Amino acid sequence: MQTIKLKNIRTFSYHGCLVEEGKIGSEYTVNLEIKADLQKSTQSDELVDTVDYVHLNKIVVEEMAIRSQLLEHVAKRINTRIFNELPMVMKTTVEVSKINPPIGGDVESVTIILEENRN
Repeated sequence: MQTIKLKNIRTFSYHGCLVEEGKIGSEYTVNLEIKADLQKSTQSDELVDTVDYVHLNKIVVEEMAIRSQLLEHVAKRINTRIFNELPMVMKTTVEVSKINPPIGGDVESVTIILEENRN
């Protein structure tokens, strides 16, 4: 298995349990790591033989645009779409971070990490 990583995908989204979070939004970052057999692409030099990171980024951005109360829910949707749309992917690790979360303290970010394997 080989790895593709997308680091610090930045979005402005409206996730959270508070009503205000759905109205004013917040900054988020997403890190995505996938595992797949990329051996064929190392020889062919053809996009069709690998996992297109443009497609991965599109999935993240589109799912981050759909409001959820929980970051876990967003991460699960990202993983589900990756497995549904990209059959080469065997494992995903998604990290969703809310920057400056409204938790009553000086906290840079809060992050959830969800790892899944293809069934």
